[in-house]
Amino acid sequence: MEYKGVNLNDAANEVVMKKLVERGGEGGIIAVDRNGNIAMPFNSEGMYRGYIKSDGKREILIYKD
Repeated sequence: MEYKGVNLNDAANEVVMKKLVERGGEGGIIAVDRNGNIAMPFNSEGMYRGYIKSDGKREILIYKD
């Protein structure tokens, strides 16, 4: 993020949707920045992922919604 000067979503998508695909990979990442923003991109059919925020909001996901 710092190197390219982009936000969390753009940085996570760069890694998962571009760099990983270029190497023939499939998968995803759960990324959190210092402000508590969350990005969970993946390029597979589904990926188990979830989070809980400081206000108690919870989210659990498997497939793209």
